[in-house]
Amino acid sequence: MKKYFALLLLIPLLYLPGFGQKQGWTPLFDGKTLKGWNQKGGKAKYRVENGEIIGSTVANTPNSFLCTNEEYGDFILELELLVDDKMNSGIQFRSLSKTDYQEGRVHGYQMEIDPSPRAWSGGIYDEGRRDWLYIPNLNPAGKRAFRHNDWNTYRIEAIGSTLRTWVNGVPVAHLIDDLTPKGFIALQVHSIYGEMTEGMEVRWRNIRIQTKALKPSPADQIAVVNLLPNLLSEQEKAQGFKLLFNGKDMEGWRAVHSTEQPGKRWAVADGVMTVSPSDGSETGNDIVTTDKYSAFELVFEFKLSEGANSGVKYFVNEDYDSGGKSGIGLEFQVLDDERHPDAKQGVVGNRTLASLYDLIPSEKLEPRFQRKIGEWNQGRVVVYPNNLVQHWLNGFKVVEYERKSNIFKALVARSKYQTWEGFGMNDAGPILLQDHGDKVSYRSVKIRPLTTSPSPCE
Repeated sequence: MKKYFALLLLIPLLYLPGFGQKQGWTPLFDGKTLKGWNQKGGKAKYRVENGEIIGSTVANTPNSFLCTNEEYGDFILELELLVDDKMNSGIQFRSLSKTDYQEGRVHGYQMEIDPSPRAWSGGIYDEGRRDWLYIPNLNPAGKRAFRHNDWNTYRIEAIGSTLRTWVNGVPVAHLIDDLTPKGFIALQVHSIYGEMTEGMEVRWRNIRIQTKALKPSPADQIAVVNLLPNLLSEQEKAQGFKLLFNGKDMEGWRAVHSTEQPGKRWAVADGVMTVSPSDGSETGNDIVTTDKYSAFELVFEFKLSEGANSGVKYFVNEDYDSGGKSGIGLEFQVLDDERHPDAKQGVVGNRTLASLYDLIPSEKLEPRFQRKIGEWNQGRVVVYPNNLVQHWLNGFKVVEYERKSNIFKALVARSKYQTWEGFGMNDAGPILLQDHGDKVSYRSVKIRPLTTSPSPCE
């Protein structure tokens, strides 16, 4: 009987990342000294007590980092940490400090430690460079994994261009990026800001690493942020994604209201699909996918030129007579809000970037998460089988509505679409990229079918 109960207790552990991989672990901390580590950046205090590395905040100093002397490329890292509840910290990996980069500023990937209400612990931040790369808003279950005022187990898998994180056995982030293939690991004590005060502490223990014979964890269902253009990661493939743009030509696309391949002003170069600007005399050379879609997750990157206007449409209905012009469908607005006059038209901003065009305005992002003109943005449109629809921009959900609902019908009845009977109500339709006469570029356009709707808690 005792053996039976022991087996029952063991079974759940077998499914935790890293359990059973006893061979190949190397400790990075001897439990007694800071041998093998060096401090960079600010002047926060680091000490060793009771088998723990303890970092304490110090006033009037920038972010501080206790860094490994050795650099690591591919690895699996595990450690435990405990942090004061109003403090911010992080685990740097594949990070660098070079004299020719901002006078030696530490920069590179960071697994976030964030007990604040936004709950971004486990997300991936690019310290000193590109800011946030994977915001856990995409993964509600991951946001709930962190335990306040308690020890948390952190895990990082960095294998090739695939960077994955777990908090307490729950997958949080999955990033595909190849900017930095190798660098040191570091324990961050953040500079004091907000509600932080001097003397706050973060503790780390049981820090260990694998660097040989690495076995990545199995694929899961969390969202992938893939920063490698026009490529599908193994997890995206497992989730059912396919590329709508192959990065080479216009295969899979046709001109709207036509069976012909895209022609006028659409071109592919260097892995980017671009509609060129017109002289103002012609618009409407939209392109649509050759296939139709019902419930789906669509991911795409877009880059605006100054003052540009475009859009990504879905549930396009080519039976509508548009006078030979743009296809008619629900639209994720793509717009330079600052310079294009359409941003000030419509009602309460329902023609601005990422809005459901002329129907529902998008929530506006903090300036730090808005991309400058000429930089790539990531859009995401999710249509669930129950007709719940979401627009996402750069990792934030900015629009949510229920297609075919009474509220949706009322919005349509008061919009420019009121003359199109059954607008947005068709069960399937192609995806459309709009030509509005301005230069706009697209890449990494991918889609997967969805068969289940989110649970109420998500």
